[in-house]
This record gives sequence, C-alpha cells and structure tokens, in this order.
Amino acid sequence: MAQVLVITPVKNSIETTLETAKAIQESTVSVEHKIFNDFSTAQTKAELDRQLPVIGYKVLHLEEVTDTPSPNYKLVLQMAQKEAIEKGLPLLVVESDVTVEKDTIAKMLDFYLQNQDVGLVGAITVGYDKKVNFPYLKFKDVKDEVIDTKRSLSFCCTLFSKEFLAAYDFMALDDAKDWYDTFISKKAIELGFKNYVLMTAPVLHKPHGSRPWKQLKYKNPLKYYFLKFWKGLDKI
Repeated sequence: MAQVLVITPVKNSIETTLETAKAIQESTVSVEHKIFNDFSTAQTKAELDRQLPVIGYKVLHLEEVTDTPSPNYKLVLQMAQKEAIEKGLPLLVVESDVTVEKDTIAKMLDFYLQNQDVGLVGAITVGYDKKVNFPYLKFKDVKDEVIDTKRSLSFCCTLFSKEFLAAYDFMALDDAKDWYDTFISKKAIELGFKNYVLMTAPVLHKPHGSRPWKQLKYKNPLKYYFLKFWKGLDKI
C-alpha cells in the first residue's frame, strides 16, 4: 500500500520527466506517483502514455479536465490535495527537473512521522558536483543536518504533511499567481506549523529543466525579463 502520494507537474521536458519518474519508482518505500501533463506537445503526451506501463506512474492530461492554458499549478495542487486527503496520505511534490535517491522519500517520511507540527519538509537540492545549488543556495554554508526555517521552501522536492493539508484549503489559492512556493511556505508558518529542509536527503536538481524558457536568464537576460515582466510569466 502506498505511503505517500507523489505528484509531478509536467510541461514537456520529457527526458528529465522520465528520469524523475524512474527514480521515484525505485524508492525504498511504496508510493503512488501521478504525473499531471500541463498541455505539453503531442509528442510528449504520446511518450508519457507509452512509458506509463513500463515505469508504473499514473498520468492525467490536464486538457481532459480544463481549457485553461498552462501553467495550471494551482489546479494541480488543488486536485492533488483532494486526492491525498481522500487517501489519508501526505503529499510529495517532485518536479520534473529533480532526481531523487532511492532513500530520499523514506528519509522525508521518517522525519515527518517522528516530528510534531510539521508543515512542509523539503529535500536539499544539489548539482552533479554534489554541492548545494538553486534554489537553496541560501543554505549552502549550513552545517546542520536539519534546518528549521521560516524562509521560503521550493517545491522541487517537498512533502506536505497530512495535518497541513487538512488545515489549509488550496481552493483559496490566488488566481493571479502562477507558482505558490512562497505563499504556501508562509501560510504553513502562519498556521502554526514548522517548515524544514533536510540536508541529509540531497536530490539532484537540474535548474529550470521543467521550465526551459527560464534558461534565458543566463543566456539572454533581456528576453528573459521581457517574458517575465511584459508577458507576465512566472508570477509568484
């Protein structure tokens, strides 16, 4: 029986998505993994369907339930929260540019079960060189194994406790935003929960692999900021 509901929002990036899915299925704990395909290309959709029985995830093509253009992160979070509550499971977001270790989810679950007042638990992100990378560079010099933080957690690889899911209804999330990492991190603290980052559960993060247009920040910053501000992409 599954011990956690794992979700992965996907917008193309099929290679990294399949790497993410394979790693999740190799976890040492039983999980239910659901991919939310957010209006990817026909080729990505077809490959997700083709690999489904091979790897073992479930997939929902959001075009079947909404006509709202991507990003549909709010809808994904709302649907996932409802399903996790119905199944009595904590919820784990693993984004499609993240590769977990075999024991990552086990470590996160164990920490959650052994500590009270947990709202969110994030796994520290590292690069191929094993050094802490974006978005957790703010913690790169921390030597503690566990960080109790009031700073924003990224949803790269983050577990939502059952208690927090029951305390805050994602239906109240702001329609004007695209991403909710900062808001939900603050909401958990506001409701009396504690948020943690586990330095002992590193996950490989390939920054912006799930949103390739954001690579422009390094390659073509003028175009990046045009898309971010003029086009209104990436509202947080």
